[in-house]
Amino acid sequence: MKESVKSVLHGARQTIAVSVVLMLLCGLVFPCLLTGLSALIFPRQAGGNLITVNGQTVGAEYVGQEFTEDYYMWSRPSAYHYNVYVEGEDGTRYYNDGTEFPGIGSGSNNYAATNPALTERVEADIEAFLEKNPDVKREDIPTDLLTASGSGLDPHISPASAEVQIPRIAEASGLSEDEIRDITAENTQGKALGIFGEETVNVLKVNIEIAQRMGIL
Repeated sequence: MKESVKSVLHGARQTIAVSVVLMLLCGLVFPCLLTGLSALIFPRQAGGNLITVNGQTVGAEYVGQEFTEDYYMWSRPSAYHYNVYVEGEDGTRYYNDGTEFPGIGSGSNNYAATNPALTERVEADIEAFLEKNPDVKREDIPTDLLTASGSGLDPHISPASAEVQIPRIAEASGLSEDEIRDITAENTQGKALGIFGEETVNVLKVNIEIAQRMGIL
């Protein structure tokens, strides 16, 4: 009986010791080591790929923002409005469309194709886009300007979605269409290794350059 108790206690001590050691190694040492190495070898990436203009952080390269001004390039729709909100007099926070801000988040609404809410949202986005871009036909609006990304924070649009907005941006900003196209080309990323993925335009970086040329940033 005593030998059995000793055996159980010995096994329990071993189990606890192994658990503690693994917890320290995997939960503390390994994460700290990786964090330290990444900060040393890839300091910009480890810091979130932040973009700084005149000493002020204006965004992150791989996190989109919501732009509503006519002189800016617009991003894809976002179920979370890219977490951009305004604060009312009573301290309540709201998205730009007036709906209540629930807190920092990401993701999509995951509407089914047959969900009336999806049709309603897309139709509203089409009407809003056509109102601000009267020279564009309904059928010429690129798909990605009407579909939200899975994260709701995608900073990229297709070159076609950028091109269709250029006349509006030029008229509102005072810059020429050629200038806008040059800015867009400078911030267009090609396919990975020339074959994987698609060409993408970083909306945030385009708008930073537009703001700088307009003298507002």
